[in-house]
Amino acid sequence: MKPIPDHLRKNLDIVFVGFNPSIRSSETGHHYANPNNRFWKILHDAGITPRKYESSEDHNLLELGYGMTNIVSRPTKAADEITKDEYLQGKLELRKKIEEYRPKLVCFVGKGVYQQYSEKKEIPWGKQDESVVAGTIDFVAPSSSGLVRMKMDEIVEIYSQLPKWIDQLKTK
Repeated sequence: MKPIPDHLRKNLDIVFVGFNPSIRSSETGHHYANPNNRFWKILHDAGITPRKYESSEDHNLLELGYGMTNIVSRPTKAADEITKDEYLQGKLELRKKIEEYRPKLVCFVGKGVYQQYSEKKEIPWGKQDESVVAGTIDFVAPSSSGLVRMKMDEIVEIYSQLPKWIDQLKTK
């Protein structure tokens, strides 16, 4: 299994951070490629993208001001296969990426991703009071995995806060 490429450039509006690529993403070379993952539907339903993108179009999000990466690059069947060492290394690499690329907002796709990155235990949904990297906003959204038990409209509601935060940042 091979890692998939990040889609990053300087000064993006949002960088989405997942746990790690799925086996399907590794096979296709694209983020959120598992058909059971609802990431692309959530982005569209939340008003983040003008239409529902396919995973094969993941690089096109750069044109909208959005990037993508993961805290761990090794593909696995499930996030519980990621080791402590991989999380530790991934956390350091992710922080370097955020410091280098300076997105306005970093959206962590799952509380567990943010827990590994921030080492915080109690994490609310949405904008965090304090960011790990100064000058960016940390935002925590539910995982888009089909295994998540939250209702879809609740998930979409949380993600729909993202465009509001970006609009607010652009008017400053």
